[in-house]
Amino acid sequence: MTLNMTKLSLPAGLFEIADRYDALLCDVWGVIHNGREVFPEADAALQQFAAHHGPVVLISNAPRPSADVQPQLDALGVSRKAWSAFVSSGDATRVLLAEHAPGPAWKIGPDRDWPLYAGLGVEFTTPEAARFIACTGPTDDELETPEDYRDRLALCARRGLTMICANPDRVVQRGDKLIYCGGALADLYAGMDGPVLMAGKPHAAIYDMALAEAERLLGRPLARERVLCIGDGLATDVKGAADQGLDCLFIANGIHGAEAIRDGCLDPALTAGLLARERLHAAYAMLELRA
Repeated sequence: MTLNMTKLSLPAGLFEIADRYDALLCDVWGVIHNGREVFPEADAALQQFAAHHGPVVLISNAPRPSADVQPQLDALGVSRKAWSAFVSSGDATRVLLAEHAPGPAWKIGPDRDWPLYAGLGVEFTTPEAARFIACTGPTDDELETPEDYRDRLALCARRGLTMICANPDRVVQRGDKLIYCGGALADLYAGMDGPVLMAGKPHAAIYDMALAEAERLLGRPLARERVLCIGDGLATDVKGAADQGLDCLFIANGIHGAEAIRDGCLDPALTAGLLARERLHAAYAMLELRA
């Protein structure tokens, strides 16, 4: 990837740039809600775009099928008018799981992620007997860290098992706390030379699905320069947009807030430095998504 050194733009709201785009691919956790409460300004901004400019496709690294994540959005109070379609990492990962079924697999993840496997015929077993690893995140993400899995992952790495990771996010913000996600386990496993497959952000599969949804809703082909991605994750949202040749609006008040904010405000120099250190570029940055 060639680093784009175009100056970072800091719009006051989505309204300043909305006319440049026909569709949004918007991250969910960290942009629209924090796992416990909806962000009203972000909800309003997406509603306005959807009403006046084009479809809003939610693109999330949630490791469950999008249909199983939608009730969570409803419960948090995210308006159905704020989005037009929803594509999750779980949707994209089911393709990989189907290719490896029936396995058996060593399953890592909480019981809430069982819908990921529905109807695929994947069987489950121990690390010692598995033929691949199916990972959605720590089984208890409130208490466990990747280190709790080191010994069992080392055993699987020695056996050459492939890990299919349904959530490439390393951490996510739940309320005011950062919790580990599947990507942190995948990083640990890759560091042991264990092979890892992922379909969520920043990988191409989820973007292909999201762009297809946007074109279906528009009823016509969509020029990539008319698509804006919105997200708070550098390694997932910003990198994914860059790899796909799409503009990105980086939301700083998410998992990287401590590195981009000073005295409660978006610091342009800190934000630009953060992006430069990661050799990434975003067309725009805002403290939080607002209309």
